[in-house]
Amino acid sequence: MSYAEVGGLRLWHEEHGTGRPLLLLHGGFGAVEMFSAILPALAARRRVIAVDLQGHGRTADVDRPLRYESMADDVAALIDHLGLTEADVLGYSLGGGVALRTAIQHPAVVRRLVVVSAPYRREGWYPGVLAGMPDPDEAAGERMRGTPSHELYSRIAPRPGDWSRLWVKTGELLRRDYDWSAEVAALTVPTLLVFADADSVSTTHMVEFFGLLGGGHRDAGWDGTDRPASRLAVLPGLTHYDIVDSPALPAAVLPFLTHPVSPPG
Repeated sequence: MSYAEVGGLRLWHEEHGTGRPLLLLHGGFGAVEMFSAILPALAARRRVIAVDLQGHGRTADVDRPLRYESMADDVAALIDHLGLTEADVLGYSLGGGVALRTAIQHPAVVRRLVVVSAPYRREGWYPGVLAGMPDPDEAAGERMRGTPSHELYSRIAPRPGDWSRLWVKTGELLRRDYDWSAEVAALTVPTLLVFADADSVSTTHMVEFFGLLGGGHRDAGWDGTDRPASRLAVLPGLTHYDIVDSPALPAAVLPFLTHPVSPPG
Protein backbone atom coordinates (compact mmCIF):
# COMPACT_ATOMS: atom_id res chain seq x y z
CA MET A 1 0.00 0.00 0.00
CA SER A 2 1.69 3.17 -1.17
CA TYR A 3 1.60 6.30 -3.28
CA ALA A 4 2.94 6.75 -6.80
CA GLU A 5 3.93 10.17 -8.07
CA VAL A 6 2.15 10.28 -11.43
CA GLY A 7 0.32 12.94 -13.42
CA GLY A 8 1.17 15.65 -10.91
CA LEU A 9 -0.58 13.86 -8.04
CA ARG A 10 0.17 11.22 -5.42
CA LEU A 11 -1.92 8.28 -6.60
CA TRP A 12 -2.86 5.78 -3.88
CA HIS A 13 -2.74 2.12 -4.81
CA GLU A 14 -2.68 -1.11 -2.88
CA GLU A 15 -1.85 -4.65 -3.94
CA HIS A 16 -3.37 -7.99 -3.04
CA GLY A 17 -2.57 -11.48 -4.32
CA THR A 18 -0.10 -12.65 -6.96
CA GLY A 19 -0.12 -13.44 -10.65
CA ARG A 20 -0.95 -11.42 -13.75
CA PRO A 21 -1.75 -7.80 -12.78
CA LEU A 22 -5.34 -6.58 -12.66
CA LEU A 23 -6.08 -2.91 -11.93
CA LEU A 24 -9.38 -2.03 -10.23
CA LEU A 25 -10.92 1.43 -10.71
CA HIS A 26 -13.80 2.36 -8.38
CA GLY A 27 -16.96 4.35 -9.01
CA GLY A 28 -17.77 7.97 -8.24
CA PHE A 29 -17.35 9.17 -4.63
CA GLY A 30 -15.82 5.79 -3.84
CA ALA A 31 -12.42 4.29 -3.11
CA VAL A 32 -10.71 0.90 -3.23
CA GLU A 33 -13.08 -0.21 -0.44
CA MET A 34 -15.83 -0.32 -3.06
CA PHE A 35 -14.36 -3.68 -4.19
CA SER A 36 -14.05 -5.21 -0.71
CA ALA A 37 -16.76 -7.82 -1.31
CA ILE A 38 -15.17 -9.27 -4.44
CA LEU A 39 -11.50 -8.56 -3.74
CA PRO A 40 -10.78 -11.97 -2.10
CA ALA A 41 -12.08 -13.86 -5.16
CA LEU A 42 -10.04 -11.73 -7.55
CA ALA A 43 -6.87 -11.74 -5.42
CA ALA A 44 -7.00 -15.53 -5.16
CA ARG A 45 -6.23 -15.65 -8.88
CA ARG A 46 -4.56 -12.33 -9.74
CA ARG A 47 -2.16 -9.65 -8.56
CA VAL A 48 -4.83 -7.06 -7.85
CA ILE A 49 -3.81 -3.39 -7.86
CA ALA A 50 -6.66 -1.26 -6.53
CA VAL A 51 -6.43 2.48 -7.18
CA ASP A 52 -7.95 5.58 -5.59
CA LEU A 53 -8.57 7.98 -8.49
CA GLN A 54 -7.93 11.73 -8.43
CA GLY A 55 -9.64 13.41 -5.49
CA HIS A 56 -11.11 10.12 -4.23
CA GLY A 57 -10.23 8.06 -1.19
CA ARG A 58 -6.61 8.49 -0.16
CA THR A 59 -5.60 10.35 -3.34
CA ALA A 60 -5.79 14.07 -2.65
CA ASP A 61 -7.17 16.33 -5.36
CA VAL A 62 -4.95 18.60 -7.47
CA ASP A 63 -5.58 21.81 -9.36
CA ARG A 64 -7.05 20.37 -12.53
CA PRO A 65 -10.57 19.41 -13.63
CA LEU A 66 -11.84 15.90 -13.10
CA ARG A 67 -11.82 14.28 -16.55
CA TYR A 68 -12.00 10.69 -17.76
CA GLU A 69 -9.11 11.42 -20.11
CA SER A 70 -6.68 12.76 -17.50
CA MET A 71 -7.51 10.00 -15.02
CA ALA A 72 -6.85 7.48 -17.80
CA ASP A 73 -3.42 9.03 -18.27
CA ASP A 74 -2.85 8.58 -14.52
CA VAL A 75 -3.71 4.88 -14.78
CA ALA A 76 -1.34 4.36 -17.71
CA ALA A 77 1.39 6.23 -15.84
CA LEU A 78 0.84 3.99 -12.81
CA ILE A 79 1.23 0.88 -14.95
CA ASP A 80 4.55 2.28 -16.19
CA HIS A 81 5.57 3.34 -12.66
CA LEU A 82 5.07 -0.21 -11.46
CA GLY A 83 7.36 -1.49 -14.21
CA LEU A 84 4.61 -3.39 -16.00
CA THR A 85 4.52 -3.71 -19.77
CA GLU A 86 0.77 -4.26 -19.66
CA ALA A 87 -2.09 -5.03 -17.27
CA ASP A 88 -5.72 -6.01 -17.29
CA VAL A 89 -7.96 -3.11 -16.26
CA LEU A 90 -11.42 -3.33 -14.66
CA GLY A 91 -13.45 -0.22 -13.98
CA TYR A 92 -16.88 0.19 -12.40
CA SER A 93 -19.28 3.07 -13.21
CA LEU A 94 -17.13 6.23 -13.22
CA GLY A 95 -14.09 3.96 -13.09
CA GLY A 96 -15.49 2.10 -16.10
CA GLY A 97 -15.29 5.31 -18.09
CA VAL A 98 -11.70 5.78 -16.92
CA ALA A 99 -10.85 2.18 -17.82
CA LEU A 100 -12.38 2.60 -21.28
CA ARG A 101 -10.44 5.81 -21.89
CA THR A 102 -7.25 4.06 -20.74
CA ALA A 103 -7.72 1.42 -23.43
CA ILE A 104 -8.53 4.09 -26.03
CA GLN A 105 -5.62 6.39 -25.18
CA HIS A 106 -3.04 3.77 -24.17
CA PRO A 107 -3.97 0.49 -25.91
CA ALA A 108 -0.44 -0.89 -25.65
CA VAL A 109 -0.60 -1.12 -21.86
CA VAL A 110 -4.07 -2.70 -21.56
CA ARG A 111 -4.04 -6.46 -22.14
CA ARG A 112 -7.77 -6.97 -21.47
CA LEU A 113 -10.44 -4.50 -20.51
CA VAL A 114 -13.49 -5.00 -18.29
CA VAL A 115 -16.11 -2.24 -18.24
CA VAL A 116 -18.72 -2.67 -15.52
CA SER A 117 -21.96 -0.65 -15.60
CA ALA A 118 -20.64 2.26 -17.66
CA PRO A 119 -21.75 3.60 -21.08
CA TYR A 120 -19.61 4.70 -24.04
CA ARG A 121 -21.71 7.85 -24.47
CA ARG A 122 -23.54 9.93 -21.93
CA GLU A 123 -26.98 9.19 -23.37
CA GLY A 124 -26.47 5.54 -22.52
CA TRP A 125 -27.73 6.30 -19.01
CA TYR A 126 -31.49 6.23 -18.57
CA PRO A 127 -33.03 9.74 -18.73
CA GLY A 128 -34.00 9.59 -15.08
CA VAL A 129 -30.41 8.80 -14.13
CA LEU A 130 -29.13 11.71 -16.20
CA ALA A 131 -31.60 14.04 -14.52
CA GLY A 132 -30.33 12.90 -11.14
CA MET A 133 -26.64 13.44 -11.87
CA PRO A 134 -25.14 15.49 -9.01
CA ASP A 135 -25.37 19.26 -9.20
CA PRO A 136 -21.93 20.88 -9.55
CA ASP A 137 -22.21 23.04 -6.45
CA GLU A 138 -20.98 22.83 -2.88
CA ALA A 139 -24.47 23.01 -1.41
CA ALA A 140 -25.32 19.67 -3.02
CA GLY A 141 -22.20 18.15 -1.49
CA GLU A 142 -23.13 19.51 1.92
CA ARG A 143 -26.50 17.77 1.68
CA MET A 144 -24.69 14.45 1.22
CA ARG A 145 -22.79 14.67 4.50
CA GLY A 146 -23.50 11.66 6.68
CA THR A 147 -23.99 9.27 3.76
CA PRO A 148 -21.83 6.12 3.60
CA SER A 149 -19.70 7.69 0.85
CA HIS A 150 -19.07 10.78 2.93
CA GLU A 151 -18.30 8.77 6.05
CA LEU A 152 -15.70 6.73 4.16
CA TYR A 153 -14.19 9.89 2.66
CA SER A 154 -14.04 11.57 6.08
CA ARG A 155 -12.20 8.57 7.48
CA ILE A 156 -9.53 8.06 4.78
CA ALA A 157 -9.10 11.25 2.72
CA PRO A 158 -5.89 13.26 3.29
CA ARG A 159 -8.02 16.41 3.35
CA PRO A 160 -11.55 15.54 4.51
CA GLY A 161 -12.61 19.14 4.02
CA ASP A 162 -12.34 18.66 0.25
CA TRP A 163 -15.61 16.68 0.17
CA SER A 164 -17.66 19.56 -1.23
CA ARG A 165 -14.95 20.26 -3.80
CA LEU A 166 -15.06 16.63 -4.94
CA TRP A 167 -18.82 16.89 -5.28
CA VAL A 168 -18.53 20.02 -7.44
CA LYS A 169 -15.89 18.54 -9.72
CA THR A 170 -17.63 15.17 -10.06
CA GLY A 171 -20.95 16.84 -10.80
CA GLU A 172 -19.30 18.94 -13.49
CA LEU A 173 -17.69 15.82 -15.00
CA LEU A 174 -20.91 13.80 -15.04
CA ARG A 175 -22.87 16.61 -16.70
CA ARG A 176 -20.39 16.94 -19.59
CA ASP A 177 -21.54 15.40 -22.86
CA TYR A 178 -19.42 12.73 -24.54
CA ASP A 179 -19.69 10.12 -27.27
CA TRP A 180 -16.77 7.75 -27.78
CA SER A 181 -18.47 5.53 -30.35
CA ALA A 182 -15.86 5.99 -33.09
CA GLU A 183 -13.00 5.29 -30.68
CA VAL A 184 -14.74 2.24 -29.21
CA ALA A 185 -15.32 0.84 -32.70
CA ALA A 186 -11.58 1.17 -33.37
CA LEU A 187 -10.53 -0.71 -30.21
CA THR A 188 -8.63 -3.95 -30.64
CA VAL A 189 -8.22 -4.68 -26.91
CA PRO A 190 -10.36 -7.72 -25.97
CA THR A 191 -13.16 -6.27 -23.86
CA LEU A 192 -15.75 -7.68 -21.50
CA LEU A 193 -18.85 -5.56 -20.87
CA VAL A 194 -20.68 -6.39 -17.65
CA PHE A 195 -24.06 -4.94 -16.72
CA ALA A 196 -26.88 -5.71 -14.30
CA ASP A 197 -30.22 -6.64 -15.80
CA ALA A 198 -31.70 -3.70 -13.85
CA ASP A 199 -28.78 -1.33 -14.44
CA SER A 200 -28.74 2.46 -14.70
CA VAL A 201 -27.50 1.96 -18.28
CA SER A 202 -30.25 1.09 -20.77
CA THR A 203 -30.36 -2.43 -22.18
CA THR A 204 -30.46 -0.95 -25.67
CA HIS A 205 -27.18 0.81 -25.00
CA MET A 206 -25.59 -2.40 -23.71
CA VAL A 207 -26.32 -4.11 -27.03
CA GLU A 208 -25.13 -1.10 -29.04
CA PHE A 209 -21.89 -1.05 -27.02
CA PHE A 210 -21.31 -4.74 -27.71
CA GLY A 211 -22.07 -4.17 -31.37
CA LEU A 212 -19.39 -1.49 -31.65
CA LEU A 213 -16.91 -4.02 -30.29
CA GLY A 214 -17.83 -6.55 -32.99
CA GLY A 215 -20.36 -8.55 -31.01
CA GLY A 216 -23.86 -9.55 -31.99
CA HIS A 217 -23.33 -9.45 -35.76
CA ARG A 218 -23.18 -13.15 -36.60
CA ASP A 219 -23.50 -16.65 -35.28
CA ALA A 220 -20.28 -17.94 -33.68
CA GLY A 221 -20.47 -21.23 -35.57
CA TRP A 222 -20.82 -24.74 -34.22
CA ASP A 223 -17.21 -24.70 -32.96
CA GLY A 224 -17.19 -21.05 -31.83
CA THR A 225 -14.53 -19.98 -34.32
CA ASP A 226 -16.50 -16.87 -35.31
CA ARG A 227 -16.90 -15.67 -31.73
CA PRO A 228 -15.85 -12.02 -31.31
CA ALA A 229 -12.85 -11.13 -29.16
CA SER A 230 -15.09 -9.08 -26.88
CA ARG A 231 -17.93 -10.37 -24.73
CA LEU A 232 -21.10 -9.21 -23.02
CA ALA A 233 -22.43 -10.37 -19.64
CA VAL A 234 -25.79 -9.25 -18.25
CA LEU A 235 -26.03 -10.44 -14.66
CA PRO A 236 -29.54 -11.31 -13.45
CA GLY A 237 -31.17 -9.99 -10.32
CA LEU A 238 -28.74 -7.10 -9.84
CA THR A 239 -28.72 -3.32 -10.14
CA HIS A 240 -26.12 -0.66 -10.85
CA TYR A 241 -25.66 -0.25 -7.11
CA ASP A 242 -25.11 -3.83 -5.97
CA ILE A 243 -23.40 -5.42 -8.98
CA VAL A 244 -19.97 -4.60 -7.57
CA ASP A 245 -20.78 -6.57 -4.38
CA SER A 246 -22.04 -9.69 -6.11
CA PRO A 247 -20.03 -12.93 -6.44
CA ALA A 248 -21.50 -13.13 -9.93
CA LEU A 249 -19.13 -10.35 -11.01
CA PRO A 250 -15.80 -12.15 -10.42
CA ALA A 251 -17.45 -15.33 -11.71
CA ALA A 252 -18.00 -13.56 -15.03
CA VAL A 253 -14.71 -11.67 -15.08
CA LEU A 254 -12.13 -14.32 -14.18
CA PRO A 255 -12.90 -16.70 -17.08
CA PHE A 256 -12.61 -13.82 -19.54
CA LEU A 257 -9.22 -12.82 -18.12
CA THR A 258 -7.83 -16.35 -18.22
CA HIS A 259 -9.37 -18.02 -21.24
CA PRO A 260 -8.04 -17.53 -24.79
CA VAL A 261 -10.04 -15.17 -26.97
CA SER A 262 -10.24 -15.00 -30.74
CA PRO A 263 -8.24 -12.24 -32.44
CA PRO A 264 -10.27 -9.30 -33.70
CA GLY A 265 -11.52 -9.73 -37.22
